[in-house]
This record gives sequence, C-alpha cells and structure tokens, in this order.
Amino acid sequence: MDIPSSNIVAPRMAERFRGFLPVVVDVETGGFDAEHDALLEIAAVPLAMDEGGYLHLQPTVSTHVEPFPGANLDPRSLEITGIDPTNPLRGALAERQALDHVFHVVREAMRAAGCQRAILVGHNAAFDLGFLNQAVRRCGHKRNPFHPFSCFDTVSFGGLAYGQTVLSKAVLAAGLPFDSREAHSAVYDAERTAELFCRVVNRWRQLELFEQSQTGLDAA
Repeated sequence: MDIPSSNIVAPRMAERFRGFLPVVVDVETGGFDAEHDALLEIAAVPLAMDEGGYLHLQPTVSTHVEPFPGANLDPRSLEITGIDPTNPLRGALAERQALDHVFHVVREAMRAAGCQRAILVGHNAAFDLGFLNQAVRRCGHKRNPFHPFSCFDTVSFGGLAYGQTVLSKAVLAAGLPFDSREAHSAVYDAERTAELFCRVVNRWRQLELFEQSQTGLDAA
C-alpha cells in the first residue's frame, strides 16, 4: 500500500497517543495463569513515527526467561511453543534481568520519542500485560515503563479494519506475510503484530490526510 506524502504538519509520537509510546509485546509462557505459570520468553517492538506521521517498527528486543521458583509448566503449552525450559542453549535470564533488558530499550525509545510512558500493544493484549505485570510484581520492579492496565489490542484493530480477529488471518488480510511455522515465537509474533498495528494506524493516517486535502479543496 502506497503511503502518500503531504505538506500537512504531522503529529509527533508524543502527541499522537497522549504521551504514550506504543510498544508491541508478545510473551510465551508455561500456561494461561499469569500468577502461577512461568514466563518463558518476551519480545518487545518499540514503534517510531516518521515525518509524515506514519508508524514504523524499531529493532526488536527479546530474551528467554528462566521459570521463577515454583512456577507451573503445562506440558500442553510447552508443546505448542516448542520451548524446552531446561535447555541451557536458550540463554535464559532470570526474570529481573529479563525485565531490565527489555525495559532499558523501551525507556530509550520513550526518551527518543519524547513520551512519558509506554503502552503495551498486543494480540489478546490482556494476556501479555497480565504476565508482564505479574513478573514485575514478583521482582518488586520499581521502574516498569508500561502503563499497568491500559493497552491497545490488535484483536479489535484487526476486527475493525479487516473483519479478522485471529492474528494470522488478520495479518494476511492486511496484505502482509505470515508463516505459521514461525508462530508461537515471541519475536515472530511480536513483529507480525507490530506490522498489523502499524498498517491499521497508517491507513487511518491516510484517511486523515485525504479528508484534510478535501477540506482544503472545498475551502478553495
């Protein structure tokens, strides 16, 4: 999809989302219970805005995570993700180190964009935010850059823009590639979710520019 240029002044990222920086997050876990099941992998994709007011992806930050002491590991979830928590080649970090690793990159992106806080973007975002918040609570982390309950959910975005709520189907409907063999990797899913979010928001920007141009023609 071609993105039109415009002489209309574009909003800054800090103005576009009330001071929030959208950061796409995907987690892979040992189950569905954020309080008791292990966080095993996390990936985050900060977004940036170009001079035309269009969003694009910044480099992904990710890490594997060691299960916290006493964490549940549902074999069915491990089968879906293909993660072996005992594999030393994962290079997994303890939860506190993993959060520090991801949060540092997010805060750098916030500063660059002039934003005050990050807002989590996810597909079924409450799931990812729930696991993130529980990890923050367990570690007693005091520098969580994410809003604790506000989020953007691409289930709603995909349903609105393309009539699809499943990630793979929404991505394909948006004209983007999706390889099901790569699914359930935190990095892959986060990057596809980020592309979907950007595609929808950028379409809205195109509509905004079109309406502004039509208003100018009507005034003339």
